[in-house]
Amino acid sequence: MFRLIPLMLILLLSACSLTPGMHMRADDNLSEVDVPVMRNGKMVKEKTRIVPITADLIIERENSRLQAVNNLPPVDISQVTYKIGPHDRLLITVWEHPELNDPGSEKIMPELAGKVVDDNGELYYPYVGNIPVAGKTVSEVRTLLTHQLSNYFKKVKLDIRVLSFQSHRAVIVGEVKTPGIQAMNETPLTVAEAISRAGGVTIDADMSNVALARDGKVYKIDVLALYAKGRSTQNLLLKDGDVLYVPDHKDNKVLVMGEVGKQQALQINKGKLSLSQALAEAYGFDLNTARPEKVFVIRPGDMNPEIFQLNAGSPDAMILADQFALQAHDTVFVDTAGVTRWSRVLNQILPGSFTSMMSLAATHGL
Repeated sequence: MFRLIPLMLILLLSACSLTPGMHMRADDNLSEVDVPVMRNGKMVKEKTRIVPITADLIIERENSRLQAVNNLPPVDISQVTYKIGPHDRLLITVWEHPELNDPGSEKIMPELAGKVVDDNGELYYPYVGNIPVAGKTVSEVRTLLTHQLSNYFKKVKLDIRVLSFQSHRAVIVGEVKTPGIQAMNETPLTVAEAISRAGGVTIDADMSNVALARDGKVYKIDVLALYAKGRSTQNLLLKDGDVLYVPDHKDNKVLVMGEVGKQQALQINKGKLSLSQALAEAYGFDLNTARPEKVFVIRPGDMNPEIFQLNAGSPDAMILADQFALQAHDTVFVDTAGVTRWSRVLNQILPGSFTSMMSLAATHGL
C-alpha cells in the first residue's frame, strides 16, 4: 500500500488534467474552448475574453441599459390625429341637399353607407369628381370638399365622419388573450391600449421584455415598468404597420452549476435576477468544495458570447454580485477548489479511501 504513496504525490502534481467533472480553465483571461461568434456579418470561431466583475463594469453596463431603455422611437405628434387612408369608409352629410346624401332616395344598409377611399387615396363625390383625401384629417377633408362644392352651391354646410377605420392597423401577438390585428381609429392607439384591446396578457407573459417591430427595427419596451412604476415613456404611440410581441417568460431561466448547495435552473421573476440572488437560491457555496474566487457567469448572447468572473473570496464582493443583473440563458458556474479536485481523482484511482491511507501512513511515521 505504501508503495502507492509516491504515485499519489505524482498525481497531485497532474491532478488538474485528470479532474473528473467540470473545471473552468483559462489562459491569459481567455476561454479554453473556441466558440462561434459573428464578426462583420460572418461566422468565425475564437476564444472568449473573461471579464472581471467590478464596480466599473456594473456602472458601464447599467448606463448602457438605461440608454437602450430610453432609445425608443420619438412620439410623432402628427400621428395623434387620425389621418384618412385607403379603404376607409366616410359618411358625408350635406345639409339642405338630400340628393347628395342619399341619391335616388334608396334605403342603404349601414355597412354599405358612405363612400370608400380607393387604393389611390382618392374619394369620388358628385359634381367635384375625385379628390385626394389620403393623409388628410377629417377637418382638412371637410374644408377641401366644402370649397369644391361651393363652385356649384351657395352656403355649403357639410359634416364628415369616418364610419369604418380600415387604412391603419397594428398587430399584437404573443402572450395576450386575443392576439390579432387592431384597427386604429380617432383615439390614438398606445401600447397599453393595444394590450387592453387584446384582452390583457396571459399568466405566462414576460411584460418586461415586450418587443415592438417598426420599420425594420426592434425596440424593447418594459411594460411592467409602465404599470408598476408609471414610466409613461414606455407607453409608445403605435402607428400603421407596427407589430407588438409579448413574449413567454417560461424560457427566461438561469442555470446555476458547480460547487453550490443545489444545482438548478432558476426562473427570472419579473425580469430581474441578480448574481447574489441566484447563488442564494442555490443554497450558496459548498463550503467544503467551492472556490469562491472563481465564480463565473457564462452568457451565450446572440452569437456574441461573454464570460464574467467574480472574485467572491471576500464577503463584501456580494455587493457587486447583488448589482450584477443576470439575463435569460446565463449559466452561473462556481469552480472547484484544487484540493477537492485532487481528492476526487485519488478516490477514483486508488483502491481504498484516500483518507484512510493517509491516516495509516501517519501511524507508521511516513
